[in-house]
Amino acid sequence: MTTAQRLPDPYGSGGGANLADILERVLDKGIVIAGDIRINLLDIELLTIKLRLIVASVDKAKEMGIDWWETDPQLSSRASRDELARENAELRAHVAELESARAGLPEREREPSEEEAQG
Repeated sequence: MTTAQRLPDPYGSGGGANLADILERVLDKGIVIAGDIRINLLDIELLTIKLRLIVASVDKAKEMGIDWWETDPQLSSRASRDELARENAELRAHVAELESARAGLPEREREPSEEEAQG
């Protein structure tokens, strides 16, 4: 009596470990996928799209010098606070500049401030 040979199940229990190993290796080492798409009409370039995809762990990306998510206000609360602080400092400097310019004007050319107009 012969037994039928059975092919290994591609989604068996061993496949999960292999997928986990592959994912761990990709995140540890990183992988780069790059490509360009160009659309031409009669030798006239109408559109060029450059695609760059990097898949890596955060630690590996930082080793490669990639950390744009840390300074993007949409992705980082710290970056958002830093942007607000920078904008606040710029506005304060602008107000101080306007006040010093106003203080340097002769008395008759100066418009009264709200405090002077009320008092």
